[in-house]
Amino acid sequence: MEIVHVYTKLRNEFGRQCLFTDRPEELSVDILPDPSLAIQFVQKSHRDLAVQTYREMSEHQINTERFESSSCGINHMEGGWPKDINPNEMEQTIRFRKKVEKDEGYINSILQLGSVMEHCIRQNNAIDIYEEFFEDEEDVEESQEPPSAKTINVFRDPNEVKRTVTCLSWHPDGGKKLAAAYSCLEFQKTSKEMSLDSYIWDVENPNRPEMTLKPVSPLVCLDYNPKDSHTLVGGCYNGQIAYWDTRRGSQPVECSSVEHSHRDPVYKIIWLQSKTGTDAFSASTDGQVLWWDVRKLSEPTERMVVDPSREGSLDRALGAISLEFEATMPTKFMVGTEQGLVVSCNRKAKTPAEKIVCTYDGHHGPIYALQRNPFFPKNFLTVGDWTARIWSEDIKESSIMWTKYQMSYLMDACWSPVRPSVFFTVKMDGVLDVWDILFKQSDPTLSLKVCDKALYSLRVQDNGRMVACGSEQGEATLLEICSGLSTLQKNEKSLLAAMFERETKREKILEARQREIRLKERSRSEQSKEEEVGREEGEEDPDQLIARAERDFYNLVEMELRRRERKEGAEQEKDGCEEKDLTD
Repeated sequence: MEIVHVYTKLRNEFGRQCLFTDRPEELSVDILPDPSLAIQFVQKSHRDLAVQTYREMSEHQINTERFESSSCGINHMEGGWPKDINPNEMEQTIRFRKKVEKDEGYINSILQLGSVMEHCIRQNNAIDIYEEFFEDEEDVEESQEPPSAKTINVFRDPNEVKRTVTCLSWHPDGGKKLAAAYSCLEFQKTSKEMSLDSYIWDVENPNRPEMTLKPVSPLVCLDYNPKDSHTLVGGCYNGQIAYWDTRRGSQPVECSSVEHSHRDPVYKIIWLQSKTGTDAFSASTDGQVLWWDVRKLSEPTERMVVDPSREGSLDRALGAISLEFEATMPTKFMVGTEQGLVVSCNRKAKTPAEKIVCTYDGHHGPIYALQRNPFFPKNFLTVGDWTARIWSEDIKESSIMWTKYQMSYLMDACWSPVRPSVFFTVKMDGVLDVWDILFKQSDPTLSLKVCDKALYSLRVQDNGRMVACGSEQGEATLLEICSGLSTLQKNEKSLLAAMFERETKREKILEARQREIRLKERSRSEQSKEEEVGREEGEEDPDQLIARAERDFYNLVEMELRRRERKEGAEQEKDGCEEKDLTD
């Protein structure tokens, strides 16, 4: 007879189930040696131990095969309802729920299941494997860590003919997905083999895109809806606006008509803060800014011409290449132009002359990036030609801060969403620069060579830790920034506010001084003009002066001749009288 004994143990005595994952090692605690403990140990002498001979091995490396994963969806149909209940009819389902909730069997089942669920919840009361044992220790200041960044993933264009990553947009919920727009911006360089598709990538799966977007023309810009993470809006190379709902597939839900769209590529499109969450506006180099409601893209809801003369003429309009909209300023927006001007506009103005408030001039070439500081909206960042400039709304003559002229053209820039003093720039030589203006103004805090090709686009995740850069060769590189550059520092806001205020005052003083010098020069030039006019009125022409002098000379000569003739006549009369007297 076989004797069997079973040992039993309660589940809650084991603690919570351990889930193991691969991750880098981290130092939990560093215990220094204590010399006093060495007294308790007995030191033994060394011993020689012979071992068997073994085959010599050399260190070598192998390249393992790449793991490719794919995700597929499952269509869940609603079930569990009686045949006479239609789950799509809300009234029937509510009536059935009320009927079931009053049933005694349902109440007893819920009470019984509740005790089972409570038992499962309390299983972790014995040991908490996630407990922090060193919470009381003081955290080391993040600023002591040297600035660094590391590459996490590279998302490559899956097509044979590579295209430029012209725009990037992070998924609004957690940033686990990245939407990338691909197009060729070189005029007439597009080939027939070049694909029109753009992609949505899963951050953890760089092998293949999670979803393909199929526009009618290559996408130049793309933006996730912050209110609805399933919807995107994009601007095409041919000027059309396309709207996607990822739940409906790769084809756009709706496209704008060609006759009511832009006439040039749409370089920027941004969602607006509205009650419906369906409003957006776009900018193009045709000189127009158009407002759209994605529920009806047949024609724009509003139109504005970027004409600095405030006449609304398309012939004199400036090509718009970048846009800026701040939700806290719903009536204001800014446009960056191809001519290096930033145009500040008021959407609620009634006439075209009132819509353009003022302009800021400071760049030699197109303004590729324009963004307000998320913590100080009155200050905004622009990138054009070889410099990045920080402006204040109060100063229109010049920027308050600027970088040195770089060796390569700057193509994009953006502020850090968590650190007000940090901004990022990308250049044509493939370098990503991270600037911390509180730490250093003349040079970037961190420069990283991302790739050998030019970088055209840049976008930072909402937590400030992940940065995505798009290259000319169709590579979207995902980088992780160190905690020192992605964690708010002590007193950073107050220090940066004081810096902005100080630089604004300095520029105001310099601007007032320049205005005074210009007024003095103007008054001096006007005075000199008046003197010249008076001199011209008082003085005669040199020919006239010569003629008058000649006339005066001849008059004097004639007067002298007459005087001599009269004198000679008088003398002759006198001589005649004397001769008469002598004869008498």
